[in-house]
Amino acid sequence: MPNRLAQETSPYLQQHAANPVEWYAWGPEALARAKAEDRPILLSIGYSACHWCHVMAHESFEDEEVAAVMNRLFVNIKVDREERPDLDQIYQTAHQMIAQRAGGWPLTMFLAPDGKPFFGGTYFPKSARHGLPGFPDLLERVAAVWREKRAEIAEQGAQILAALSRTLPRESGHRSEFSAAPIEAAIDGLRASFDSRFGGFGGAPKFPHPTDLELCFRRWATAGDANARAMALTTLENMAKGGIYDQLGGGFARYSVDQYWTIPHFEKMLYDNGPLLALCAQAWQVSRDPLYARLVRETAGWMMREMQSPEGGFYSSLDADSEHEEGKFYVWSREEVRALLTSDEYAVAAAHYGLDRAPNFEDRHWNLHVSKPIEAGAQALLESARAKLFAARGKRVRPGRDDKVLVSWNALAIKGLARAARVFGERAWLDAARSALEFIRRAMWNGRRLAATYKDGRAHLNAYLDDYAFLLDAVLELMQAEFMQRDLQFAEQLALVLLEQFEDPASGGFFFTASDHEQLIHRAKTGHDNATPSGNGIAAHALQRLAALTGEDRYRIAAERTLELFYPGMSEHPGGFAGLLTALSEAIVPTTTVVIRGETVHAQAWSGELAREHLPHCLVLTIQPGTAGLPPVLDKPPGKPPVNAWVCQGVNCLLPIDDLAQLKQACRTVAETLACKCVDIR
Repeated sequence: MPNRLAQETSPYLQQHAANPVEWYAWGPEALARAKAEDRPILLSIGYSACHWCHVMAHESFEDEEVAAVMNRLFVNIKVDREERPDLDQIYQTAHQMIAQRAGGWPLTMFLAPDGKPFFGGTYFPKSARHGLPGFPDLLERVAAVWREKRAEIAEQGAQILAALSRTLPRESGHRSEFSAAPIEAAIDGLRASFDSRFGGFGGAPKFPHPTDLELCFRRWATAGDANARAMALTTLENMAKGGIYDQLGGGFARYSVDQYWTIPHFEKMLYDNGPLLALCAQAWQVSRDPLYARLVRETAGWMMREMQSPEGGFYSSLDADSEHEEGKFYVWSREEVRALLTSDEYAVAAAHYGLDRAPNFEDRHWNLHVSKPIEAGAQALLESARAKLFAARGKRVRPGRDDKVLVSWNALAIKGLARAARVFGERAWLDAARSALEFIRRAMWNGRRLAATYKDGRAHLNAYLDDYAFLLDAVLELMQAEFMQRDLQFAEQLALVLLEQFEDPASGGFFFTASDHEQLIHRAKTGHDNATPSGNGIAAHALQRLAALTGEDRYRIAAERTLELFYPGMSEHPGGFAGLLTALSEAIVPTTTVVIRGETVHAQAWSGELAREHLPHCLVLTIQPGTAGLPPVLDKPPGKPPVNAWVCQGVNCLLPIDDLAQLKQACRTVAETLACKCVDIR
């Protein structure tokens, strides 16, 4: 019989519904039972695309004997870290404190009934090996500790709570201290760890770090740092040629296990591909290299083809495994490829993708990567070979897809598609972004609050800081591609929830959970980027931009207080703060707002031309004639026909511009220009 997890929306939890383990989802029922029976909790946190989560499930959770031990000794709780990032943050941090090393997934934690952890680890094998205890033996030992050492457990729990409280930033800076010094130091730190040959930072495994790369592009735009530009472009170029990029179907895998970007951990995550899509559009703006236009086209195509639901929302991830083997869907044998292609196609594809070299995956298969540039005149043969290989691959057993819809990850996808649509003038990408936003409004927004997750007609769980901050940021990007007044109204609704439910009124900054969220052992407030950007960083950046559009000072003040809170940390250890440093850069040199007004065709032509420029400090809106009810900042009077533009920082605006070349120049040099001749529109 299926256990309680059969009723959950998480595909990861549903994967464990047939386990003989008496699993609970995290909630009042499980916690009440642990307290009533004075039993410790075995908390297992993972996600559906996690390879080692599957391994531990097959070895232990599907085993009747292991399950019997778990059921006898513990209240067993299974958590999807993507649906409950609040729990994952807390217990990953606690694991690091207890084990004195980084965590990961699956995370295996043992808790007292009140939620305080007293022991933990990550993957444990069923039988002892590689220096790890066998899981059944470990369970017996942990249960014995629980019975025999309650006083020590209670003392350790109190120490962990105290240590968790110390992770909150305490000493704030002041607006008057803000400078570009932390940004410069962060770029210097990236430079020190940069792999100048293969791109990326540090050695294997290598992660994309899109927030760091975006900071590099911004540094190039604002300070002319050519080295920062080169770090970003070198990294993206090598990723594009590597096996981390799906050479047949588009889209990026989670990370590379080697320093060359050749062999990925094959899972594909929506939260990587949304930011990388936006980043590749920026790379094209900066370089005009057709490589990045191709990456954008193929990655957007993959997202829309394989990740967008008929309802409009985007699914979460594709598994690394198919048929219980990692990478099986993606890798090839020479014989397979040769049988599918003509001799001329094979000659071109084999040289280009490295099939003429030794196997690169488990000594018997090839993961395709660009081993040699395509020769002049051979592009048509390569394209026909790609089409045949892609069609043949589509007949294989596909990796599992986690088909829940998460607001925060959808927001990253919406922003990426909207940015790409604006830069390349591609309506289909804009429609896909708009469809996802409308789905969230329809299915996951009740007019006052967001639900974090959706599947099979059911939206539930309180949304988190990242959901509101990322979605606000995405709406601002979407408005640049296509201005709709109701999007601006929605942005203000999201901002209101951020200020009312998440902002810390005493110290500044934003908590990860809302004020009316379930009470946990810790309420986190983090500024560092992880696999996704910092919620505090995105909130500060988006609120500054919303203040520029609306003239509402409360948004600017909340952003400023957030930057003040984290400024000492950014100054002392700037690595990992790229999201907040991006917001800091716009606090130092405020957002430039460009409002284009005029006849529709001409106005759209201007905005299309401006979108091709790399202007990360500018927020460009093209507003249709006759739009009523705009805030004064955006309600610019008509100028000389057929089109004119206003370029402003705060209430200071240049005189209306009716020449496109002059507008481009003004956007490039707005900081210097506005210091000269401007008008005050107050």
